[in-house]
Amino acid sequence: MRRRKVIALFGGAGVAALLRPLAGRAQNAATQVIGVLGSASASAYSERLTLIGQGLADSGFTEGRNVAMDYRWAEGRLDRLPALAAELVGRRVDVIIATGGLQAPQAAMSATSTIPIVFSTDGDPVKQGLVASLNRPGGNATGITVFSASLTAKRLELFRALVPAAKVFAILANPASAQAADQIADAQASAHVLGFEPRVLNVRSEAEFEPTLAALAETRDAALVVTADPLFIARRNVLVGAANQHRIPASYGRREFTAGGGLMSYGANLAEPYRLMGAYAGRILKGEQPSNLPVQQPTKFEFVVNLKTARLLGIEVPSGLLSVADEVIE
Repeated sequence: MRRRKVIALFGGAGVAALLRPLAGRAQNAATQVIGVLGSASASAYSERLTLIGQGLADSGFTEGRNVAMDYRWAEGRLDRLPALAAELVGRRVDVIIATGGLQAPQAAMSATSTIPIVFSTDGDPVKQGLVASLNRPGGNATGITVFSASLTAKRLELFRALVPAAKVFAILANPASAQAADQIADAQASAHVLGFEPRVLNVRSEAEFEPTLAALAETRDAALVVTADPLFIARRNVLVGAANQHRIPASYGRREFTAGGGLMSYGANLAEPYRLMGAYAGRILKGEQPSNLPVQQPTKFEFVVNLKTARLLGIEVPSGLLSVADEVIE
């Protein structure tokens, strides 16, 4: 009887107007939302997003079916991260995945202390203040660390063996990045152990790649060590292209650079860690607390050499290095 009175009072169109917001709220309640906060770009992180999706599937979630994804990309402009994080918090997402160096998780954690956060970082998350401990993170955040900075010594050792004639090793870094100082210090310490003095080159934007590398190319027997940074990942094709154009042998910390034409890379294999990020997000959606999910570290590392680029640069790769390479791109 009450329903008939409502229909008589408002008419069919009025009922439809009343029910639409209710239906929308019911649908939103049924479909949980994951906010993705990235320092780089969607194209640069396409493979990692696929891995995150696989991890979500492991936990029973598929984008577009029973979970929605809301993406925010800084495109390498780290100063945009706080505003992008605030947008996701304003959307009241259920989980935030923050990826691409330290500043993405920092921005997310500054924006909310209640929404669960699954992060990736290149350094020590305890030292960085992201978690209380690796085993018991505490708070609203957990995730993965790939410890790129701590791998610098091994990467420099392999690079030195690949370009033994190099006399100047330049370290390319973005001073706007929160992890730049630690990576530079680690590279300098490793360089001194290997018996050479590194030179630090600072760039803050893509526009500085070309003039900086052109100036380095004027230095006889120079080589380039590229630190881990969202700007470099987002614009890796431009960076690799500039290094190769100026015939500068360069070492990178991610396989994506070598697959895109870089000379060599040494770093964590990201398949397992990023799949785990998706799985963690799914487990949190099911009710688990990030404070009880240990921060995970990679178990596999990969040394990749691009022989085509080596030939372009006139570098003969020693057979000993080829034998220990995890992948040789021809």
